[in-house]
Amino acid sequence: MMNKDVLLHHPAATGGEKEGVPIFTVEHLRYHYPQAKGYAVDGITFTIGEGEIFGFLGPSGAGKSTSQKILIKLLQDYEGRIAYRGKDLKRFGNEFYEEIGVGFEMPIFFSKLTALENLSFFQKLYRQTVDVEPLMRQLGLWPDKDKKVGEYSKGMKMRLNFVRALLNAPRMLFLDEPTGGLDPVNSRILKDMILSFRARGGTVFLTSHIMSDVDELCDWVAFIAQGKLTEMDSPRNLKLRYGKRTVTVEYKAEGETRAEVFPMEAIKTPAFHHLLDSKEIETIRSGETTLEDIFIQVVGVQLHE
Repeated sequence: MMNKDVLLHHPAATGGEKEGVPIFTVEHLRYHYPQAKGYAVDGITFTIGEGEIFGFLGPSGAGKSTSQKILIKLLQDYEGRIAYRGKDLKRFGNEFYEEIGVGFEMPIFFSKLTALENLSFFQKLYRQTVDVEPLMRQLGLWPDKDKKVGEYSKGMKMRLNFVRALLNAPRMLFLDEPTGGLDPVNSRILKDMILSFRARGGTVFLTSHIMSDVDELCDWVAFIAQGKLTEMDSPRNLKLRYGKRTVTVEYKAEGETRAEVFPMEAIKTPAFHHLLDSKEIETIRSGETTLEDIFIQVVGVQLHE
């Protein structure tokens, strides 16, 4: 079962509802590997609404990869219940893979085949596929379409990995560290494509250690540690709840920089406005926290990208 604090902020517990129809409903999911002493996933419960980007965050060994492998049917012998679009996940056969696309953290391709040859091979696994040229052009890979993948850089392989995830026109994507190894320009392009996928009605299950990406992309995030969910909410609600309701004003006085901290409610007071009018202001910032700070607080470990 989820702990009390998580339940307090889960829509099902508060009477609120997430936008969209649930595409995945996960109830009391537990899984342990053979010979393992404890559970890799220990009683987690959450829903993923159709048309949303759901971030699943945690340190290495927390249960993220195990959970994802269960959701994409690579691991079968689990406890609890999972429904995909209202139907028990265990009742789906190979038709399930026609609806999902998966981008693993470590891209797997045939290194002696070209990019196009690789994509052509994987296209044959599906009944329905898309034209890869527009995707490869958008990601800057088309000029290198006939280059062997073994000659690709890590960033190029990551971009090709994203094309592969979209080959079958999926309605749901599972993405593991999708912007890892990408420069800022290509990272921006890929994130825009993820947002475009969602705008067309697609759903995304995202794992990443790049908290700025999570903050920008995700509608909901869940934190997992030692197999248990420790927190779950929208990024905005999390930052409001864990942040400080303060405003810090830095200003010049007598040749040095000074700072005063005001409660959020004090920004309407004469004292606050007097400071703004009478001093040379350098910066004004709120006490809003970051998802990285929240990660460290609720998971209890330092982030390592």
